Amino acid sequence: MGAHRLALLVFLATLPQLLLAGTTRYYTFNVTMQKVTRLCTTRAIPTVNGKFPGPKIVTREGDRIVVKVVNNVKHNVTIHWHGVRQLRTGWSDGPAYITQCPVQTGQSYVYNFTITGQRGTLFWHAHVSWMRATLYGPIVILPKSGVPFPFPKPYKDVPVVFGEWFNADPEAIIAQALQTGGGPNVSEAYTINGLPGPLYNCSSKDTFKLKVQPGKWYLLRLINAALNDELFFSIANHTLTVVDVDAAYVKPFDTDVVLVTPGQTTNVLLLAKPDDGSPAATHLMLARPYATGRVGTYDNTTVAAILEYAPAGHIKSRPLLWPTLPVFNDTAFAANYSAKLRSLASPDYPARVPMRVDRPFFFTVGLGTTPCPTYQGCNGPTNDTKFSASMNNVSFNMPTTALLKAHYDGNTAGVYTSDFPTTPSEPFNYTGTPPNNTNVSNGTKVVVLPYNTSVEVVLQDTSIQGAESHPLHLHGFDFFVVGQGVGNYDPSSHPAGFNLLDPVQRNTVGVPAGGWVAIRFYADNPGVWFMHCHLEVHTSWGLKMAWVVNDGPLPDQKLMPPPSDLPVC
Repeated sequence: MGAHRLALLVFLATLPQLLLAGTTRYYTFNVTMQKVTRLCTTRAIPTVNGKFPGPKIVTREGDRIVVKVVNNVKHNVTIHWHGVRQLRTGWSDGPAYITQCPVQTGQSYVYNFTITGQRGTLFWHAHVSWMRATLYGPIVILPKSGVPFPFPKPYKDVPVVFGEWFNADPEAIIAQALQTGGGPNVSEAYTINGLPGPLYNCSSKDTFKLKVQPGKWYLLRLINAALNDELFFSIANHTLTVVDVDAAYVKPFDTDVVLVTPGQTTNVLLLAKPDDGSPAATHLMLARPYATGRVGTYDNTTVAAILEYAPAGHIKSRPLLWPTLPVFNDTAFAANYSAKLRSLASPDYPARVPMRVDRPFFFTVGLGTTPCPTYQGCNGPTNDTKFSASMNNVSFNMPTTALLKAHYDGNTAGVYTSDFPTTPSEPFNYTGTPPNNTNVSNGTKVVVLPYNTSVEVVLQDTSIQGAESHPLHLHGFDFFVVGQGVGNYDPSSHPAGFNLLDPVQRNTVGVPAGGWVAIRFYADNPGVWFMHCHLEVHTSWGLKMAWVVNDGPLPDQKLMPPPSDLPVC
């Protein structure tokens, strides 16, 4: 056979894979300080490419993303691609001291990963200290070319990114809190696409406006990038249809109010009403906190944006319509809303739920205390204690080098130990009267799993320092939420009610205040994967741990080698 003919046959054989291969999309993220004015306060804040919020990444399922991050600010920086599976590319996941050392001032790092089996909305944010207060932006994942949405094609899609604005530097706020042992100051305002809206002082001009045309479908990509608060969201006189959460399709359902925790995304369809007279009004879009913690520990304000029909006319000449939001601590609404979320579980989008469990885990999550150093007073629950947070009573100590590099090199001694408890060492009535001793232990502990282990984790809230909802985020995996309930989890009765047919698929789940949630996933992604509360104050206090997933036997089941420009500590 001639060489030219052989080459042609090889090309034809690989042509289907070439046609299916995604596009490589290149970005440069320059992290710089920019002066931004909100609430009559001007502050120099870290931004990406001078934008607040940062630039939008638009991609398709199957595409490769290459982002060069250049750090031009005084703080260390990493970028986490929140919800991206990072199959075998843990070096690009981003949490500081877990998968990489931070990008230091004047340095750069290239993140390189592929979007696999995901479509919908995710987002990127900084993942070191509280830098994500201003360093965040949307990731829009379109279906593969030629593949339709499983819902009406929108006329337009619009990212709606929730954030928080602090008049003071968030880095100084958390540094002071960690030093004194007390709770940090809360934000001054919430924002929608970086704007606080007309309900705050000095903010009438800083209002996001969504102009729509009657009869058109709009896809709103809701992203909660706020540091510390879960949020209710609603639009006056309009119904929202939930179609996607955390880049996974769900069975559509209608709702007047959407609940989005920090770290979660929700795609909703909005049908702009036909011109029946009502569009002549100004429709407010409101978001305010769903909060189960103590009063004073969250920003009890409301952010507003405006939905207006084109042509808009003069806003003062039209009636102003307000949506109705649940009360701030409406746990019943939160439970009922979460129960409506179901995977499509269709032939095109199956729900591959683990039917059997190789490794079951029971993790308590919540707040606690640590003793205050004898040489200082503290502002914790008592003068001699600091606020702390833990999983299974272990408050995670951040290492000084990256866990993933230590794992890959086999040099884990002195970096971490693999004895994270699979159950609480001292069981108690988790949602009842707290025990007398509320002190937590400390350590850099992980769970080690063989490749492709089927895992079940029951996450149990505790009443120590008060029952509170906790949005738990798992890096490197999507998981299925197979059950949830109030009170203490009962292993003898609750599993019988698990949904193993069409449970919702997520990367971040709210552990109910005074309740529990059960998740399942396959540990089919080698590497080191962070799991933590996405309330940033709780993460700072230690409510976090890590999973180590060993390589599988096949070449495509092994962690790729580290890139040559991997930052060093």
